[in-house]
Amino acid sequence: MTAIHEAELPEGGKPLLTTVAIGASCLAFVVIGALQALYGPAIPALRDEFGISPAVAGLSLSAHFVGALLGVLIYHLLRGRLNNRVLLGGSYALMAAGAAAFAFSPSWALALAGTFVIGLGFGGIDYGLNQLFAVGFGHRSTAMLNLLNGHFGIGAIAGPALIGWLGADSYPEIFIGTGVISLLILVTLGGVAAREPAPGPAAVTPAGGARVLPIIGVFIGVYVLHVAIETGVGGWEPTHLEAVGYGAATAATATSAYWAAMTIGRFVAAPISLRWSAPSILLVCCVGMAGFLLLATVPALAPYAYFGVGLMIAPIFPTCLPWLNRAVPGVGAAGAYVIAASMIGGVAFPPLLGGVIETMDVKTVPLLLFLLAVVCGALSLWLRRNAPDPGGVSRSRDCGRTDAVTTL
Repeated sequence: MTAIHEAELPEGGKPLLTTVAIGASCLAFVVIGALQALYGPAIPALRDEFGISPAVAGLSLSAHFVGALLGVLIYHLLRGRLNNRVLLGGSYALMAAGAAAFAFSPSWALALAGTFVIGLGFGGIDYGLNQLFAVGFGHRSTAMLNLLNGHFGIGAIAGPALIGWLGADSYPEIFIGTGVISLLILVTLGGVAAREPAPGPAAVTPAGGARVLPIIGVFIGVYVLHVAIETGVGGWEPTHLEAVGYGAATAATATSAYWAAMTIGRFVAAPISLRWSAPSILLVCCVGMAGFLLLATVPALAPYAYFGVGLMIAPIFPTCLPWLNRAVPGVGAAGAYVIAASMIGGVAFPPLLGGVIETMDVKTVPLLLFLLAVVCGALSLWLRRNAPDPGGVSRSRDCGRTDAVTTL
């Protein structure tokens, strides 16, 4: 069992997040995880209600991601003018308003507008809380980010399960429920620090100013590629498994297990990150992704190999963000760049992969994704050499202190 205590600044100042605010943040990630995963299962009801085709119904997720991308960028642009409580509060309110508009919309055009507004709030919450967790726990930030993003996975599993239990026609009530929870979280914002501390005069880029842009660029590459692999497996695993002889039910179950592995992997990575550096974790994850994708070319091993891919992908996003902040501490926009890049990768890559597969065979999916994992591994090696992270793991770890995460 894990007990979570208040975030402490490295210099021991006022915490960025109280215990209540940390718990509310984890609940918020359950909500945004559920929202992102609800659109697909709701498509049958949306088609019946608005008389639209599957492709048109799928625009709901596209509108959501466009809004989320803008939400990240807007939140970042406003960080210098407005404090964290205002920005997070506005994001929660937008998500609640969008959920209500989507649930009660009399037309498809207004429903799409609702998903766009949900996305605006989603992007602000995703970026804002990830940034706060990335800087608010010192060397334990990686562990706490894995815990935070693990709750996203809980929501992503629970949302479709709830629609499966209540029926697709119940999607309005489910969306309203997420909006109500978003509004309730507003009362916990008093536990969020108004602003993060400014980098001290000693905060210089370890690798030197001349390498700041290449370092950020390589981190963006890692984020785009690992999200491309993540969405590539999630989108094409069922088709690949059916092509190599598995039934539709088995393929669907294996795909659900893959997404569950993404959640499990983040919770497992939380304690590991207290003992292992971010560069080591990233390298192991990239090698693991490549190895499991090769195994997925063997039909008898493919369902289990995809589960392994999910475990390996899981820690990359929450592990690299604090490392990026430590590598380029003077570049406040770095986190916004990589989070936005991950969203662009999630939207743009599935159709690109689909186009490649049309000219080849669907059985080549694991090999295509394996090549991306190899490139991701090469980028991780470059970062290991050019953006070392000696501050990522506490040198006093052998004294057994776990102020932010304590194993009971």
